[in-house]
Amino acid sequence: SIALFEARAPLCSPQSAQVLTETIRDLLQAQTPLKMVQRDGDVQYEGTVTAYDVQPVAIQANETAAMNRLTITVTVHYINTKDSKGNADITASRFADYSSAQDLINVETGLVEEISRQLAQDIFDRSLGNW
Repeated sequence: SIALFEARAPLCSPQSAQVLTETIRDLLQAQTPLKMVQRDGDVQYEGTVTAYDVQPVAIQANETAAMNRLTITVTVHYINTKDSKGNADITASRFADYSSAQDLINVETGLVEEISRQLAQDIFDRSLGNW
């Protein structure tokens, strides 16, 4: 079971947290024989988006940024009811860069999808990667 991730970071939209949740669900269904249940699964994930930041990178000579970086950080509480030794609190952070000539609103959906795929793989590797 994978609970809907909470968007606790100041700039994070609920849609971004939902995209991350759905990406993790899709990855687990594609890479494991496990079946998704609404709650109380043998393997349980709860998570929170704790940081959602945009920072300038690649500063040019005129002190303007050529690129900006969207970084998303999540904290995940993982419970394996069949093997409690595998239980873990996982913190993962990933980023994607975009041109400073672009407005974040115009590229945010694609960036969130890209970062969510990376975070989902990190979370999978750190929780079920030893299967």
